[in-house]
Parts: sequence; structure tokens; C-alpha cells
Amino acid sequence: MSRRRVIGTSRAPAAVGPYSQAIRAGEWLFVSGQIPLDPDTGAVVGGGESPSIEAQTRRVLDNLGAVLEAGGADFASIIKTTIYLTDMDHFAAVNAIYAERVGEQPPARACVGVARLPKDVLVEMDAIALVA
Repeated sequence: MSRRRVIGTSRAPAAVGPYSQAIRAGEWLFVSGQIPLDPDTGAVVGGGESPSIEAQTRRVLDNLGAVLEAGGADFASIIKTTIYLTDMDHFAAVNAIYAERVGEQPPARACVGVARLPKDVLVEMDAIALVA
């Protein structure tokens, strides 16, 4: 019997490649990078000619939260996150919105500046959580 289980939910966007939304292995939940796609339409949220880092960050966190929940976890369960930004000038705005979700005991985290993300979004986040 495999201790590895694929986690998926329709409340977050379907994978845009050969990966799962998350994998649960024992008490660990590994959530794939979430980008700001509307799970119903597949469209980039906050995109267009004047992309909104705030709208994209909120959608990423909504998607991340949906996958966490599907795997039996929540934001308080997160041990480690990684944030990928195409513009480090967005750090403060992303940080403020992120802080609203992770509470007063935030997980360990890295924030990385990258040249480009899938679908030319501004932000992506992944997470590792411990499920009780």
C-alpha cells in the first residue's frame, strides 16, 4: 500500500502540466506552485494590460488554501513556503497580503525573484504542510 496520495480539488485550478495539485505522504502535504488562475474559467486573475499584484496574490492564496484544505491542512499547518516574484518591487505588497493569511506564527519562507512564471503571472507560491 502506497503512503503517497494525490490530492486534488476543483476549488483550485487544474494543473497546467504533468503534476498534481498536491501530494500527501504520511503526515506531510506537498502543495505544488499555485498561480493566480480562476479555478472555474482558467483565466489569469488580475492580469491584462495593468496587472494587479494584489489581486494576483489574493487569488494565489485562495488557490493555495483550497488545496491545503483538500489535503486536510490549513494555513496554520504550513511549515515552509516559497514565493516566486517576477518583480521584487512587489515584495512589500505581497508580504502584507501574505501576512493576513499566515497569522502570528508564520511558517519558514523563501522569496525568490524570477525572470518569468507560467502564463506570465506576477506571483507563484508553493507550500509544505504538516497534517495532524
